[in-house]
Amino acid sequence: MSDSDTIFDLPYVHPVAARALAHFDNLFPEEPISPARSVERKLKADLDFLDQVRQFSEFGSKTVEMEAEGLPYMVNEFWTAGQRQAHSIHEVSYRACFKPQLPEFFISRLTNVGEGVHDPFMGRGTTPVQAALMGRRPLANDINPLSVLLTRPRLNPPSLNAIAAKLAIVPWERNVSVREDLLAFYHPVTLRQLTVLKEWLEENAPLEDSNPDQVVDWIRMVAINRLTGHSPGFFSVYTLPPNQAVSVVSQLKINAKRNQSPPPRDIIKIILKKSRTLLSNGTMAPHPEGCLSAAPASDSPTIPTGSAALVVTSPPFLDVVQYADDNWLRCWFAGIDAKSIKIGMHKTEAAWSEMVRGVLTEQARIVRPGGHIAFEVGEVRGGKVLLERLVWSAAEGLPFHKLGVMINQQEFTKTANCWGVSNNRGGTNTNRIVILRRM
Repeated sequence: MSDSDTIFDLPYVHPVAARALAHFDNLFPEEPISPARSVERKLKADLDFLDQVRQFSEFGSKTVEMEAEGLPYMVNEFWTAGQRQAHSIHEVSYRACFKPQLPEFFISRLTNVGEGVHDPFMGRGTTPVQAALMGRRPLANDINPLSVLLTRPRLNPPSLNAIAAKLAIVPWERNVSVREDLLAFYHPVTLRQLTVLKEWLEENAPLEDSNPDQVVDWIRMVAINRLTGHSPGFFSVYTLPPNQAVSVVSQLKINAKRNQSPPPRDIIKIILKKSRTLLSNGTMAPHPEGCLSAAPASDSPTIPTGSAALVVTSPPFLDVVQYADDNWLRCWFAGIDAKSIKIGMHKTEAAWSEMVRGVLTEQARIVRPGGHIAFEVGEVRGGKVLLERLVWSAAEGLPFHKLGVMINQQEFTKTANCWGVSNNRGGTNTNRIVILRRM
């Protein structure tokens, strides 16, 4: 299936036609399905999906099946490890995010157009954005409001002309007070204009507004994404990596080591250039209205009960990633009090398992009967801790049928190479996805 097949050639049922079809179904109802027949259908759906996984050979290798400590594994390369193989609107950097090909694999096989797809650890919004691209209803939440700001604008993108027109009315010459410590990242003129933009965004699209101006919302998303990086396409002087901000002290050390000082940047030009890139593959497919919220993964009451046919998600991995520290500069720009966000750091296997249990309990409410969960975890601590086994145990006693564990073997990407990590020597070499079906 090509990108164009999944994004632009989707069948779309007009609401009037949908009501007519529903009326037709009411006139000629199907015979009631017995409980035994319902179970039979669900088992067949499971077998159909598992057969697809077993028979998958799109990249030249066959799926290998094995069992270890009671867990059934299916190992293959299920999606490409190539860079930028997905829709351009995904190109928003974020720490520890998975490729869009991962949710696309499950969405295309386990859902129909119009059904809900949920991610309780939204991050940069890979799952809800991919769901929308494929005509599904995007459902997602994350404890950090930053995730909503990064995701919501891409579900309803404005035109490039509208973005340019809105940037033209920002009061760029306004007098503002700046944070002097941020001069480690930005030229004085750039920092003043960034502060103007920050204040203007807060005035025209406040955080508490759940339905802000579409174009202002987009500009904020792009600006958040351009705050720091390693090229002239970012507002800052050279810094790495592009998907997080080092501390001021660390940036001063980088500046001294490289004998560099922040150059002036053209903020408008950078925002328009990034917007052009994000929109280069076309706009969003027609899809049902989404539901995004800033809430914990274990307690997200705004996501309706039984609204999801599929969950595709990846939780924080033990004590590997410092999400709060990584996003401190983005939170500053967005007006978010990072210290007030209780992002969990689970340092023991028991604490992590307890967190997963709470999340799965909430997903049992959100996922409709017969729906599925694809719960992705990576390798941690050099592969010594296999988190999929903890997920498997955490699901015990909940209304899920445990189908198996898919392992997607992958090669390292540019981001890993930036850290001086070569393939199969460290870091995360595989996606490990626990597949559950809601009973």
